[in-house]
Amino acid sequence: MSFLSSECGDAQEPLAWLNNLANVFLLTPAFHFRQINAMPQFIITTAAEQVAAHLRAEILRGVWRGAMPGGDKLAAELGIGCNTAEAALVLLEKEGLLKSQGLRRGRIVVERPRGAEVPALRIAILYSEAANAGLDYIVDIQHELTAAGHTCTAAPKTMEDLGMDAKRISRMAGETEADAWLVLGGSDELLSWFAAGEKPAFALFGRRSGKRMAGAGPDKREAMTEAVRRLVALGHRRIVLLARPRRRLPKPGQLEQTFLDELAAHGLKTGEYNLPPWEETPAGLHARLESLFRVTPPTALIIQEAPHFFAAQQFLSSRRLSSPGDVSLVCTDHSPDFEWCQPAVSHIRWESRPLVRRIVQWAANVSHEKEDMRQTKSSAHFVQAGTIGPVGPVKR
Repeated sequence: MSFLSSECGDAQEPLAWLNNLANVFLLTPAFHFRQINAMPQFIITTAAEQVAAHLRAEILRGVWRGAMPGGDKLAAELGIGCNTAEAALVLLEKEGLLKSQGLRRGRIVVERPRGAEVPALRIAILYSEAANAGLDYIVDIQHELTAAGHTCTAAPKTMEDLGMDAKRISRMAGETEADAWLVLGGSDELLSWFAAGEKPAFALFGRRSGKRMAGAGPDKREAMTEAVRRLVALGHRRIVLLARPRRRLPKPGQLEQTFLDELAAHGLKTGEYNLPPWEETPAGLHARLESLFRVTPPTALIIQEAPHFFAAQQFLSSRRLSSPGDVSLVCTDHSPDFEWCQPAVSHIRWESRPLVRRIVQWAANVSHEKEDMRQTKSSAHFVQAGTIGPVGPVKR
């Protein structure tokens, strides 16, 4: 582990090594245990990110002012490698906490507004549904925003609580005290409202394309294309994508359109069968599955979220249908719960750390009254596993 080794000197004595190990666990907020679905998980960020988190907290507390020590001096002071220290400084520079003075002239700490030790924001988080709060990357986002001095609170109600009604949700948001908003999976209408508002808002996922607001999310289009190609190569012609209404309306989103375009590229006729409507409730999902398997059963289902994926598995099991023998299954997201599944779940995987860093950077910019409307995308790839296979006879 590079955080515990010296890249510009001799190996440290065993006792110093143990002291550094203790510091990693006790002082670094980005290195911690988390409890998800009663299964402990060990979350480890990169060494540079751990050091950046520690330095970020000290900078915001006023420990570091003026000229910032270079990577070699920090390495000696913290007992870490030079490369690790320099990488951490680069991360803080990208966040706007440090400013480069030019080649070989070092960096300085960006001064904060006079009279405010920490340029704190009250950030309200608007969840799509209550379960969002337990997602590992959401916990990371809140943890790092809090370490940076901001206050994170959940909106009084989720989008699901308000029936996914953009007018009701925007009314609630307008009545909520907050300096900025983090919106998870917002619809086209809802994000348009936030983009037109006076308070800064960050769209994590959702229909953010073309909106004048900051945002981030994985770009799954290439991975979706690859998933469809694999299914078609295995003989599948009746492929259905189950997407939430807000991802289909008022027109298919980028990922959904990529799915339809790839089907068409293989000469397959597309229509409502491939991207069917359904009411965004458990009963609505099961009703749609019932109708799909009543007359012309699909040979492959692509499902966008893990809870819906498990619901579909349960539905198939109740009909004595197996995957991949009877129906191939793909999830366009990843869940830690997939590690417990046999056969292993075919899914689209993406890294959450770039999104976490982007949100922390956005909050730093907003707190310093810098306009930040940049939207970023992280890469994703298709993981072919045991839930897809050749087309077989479908039992009704």
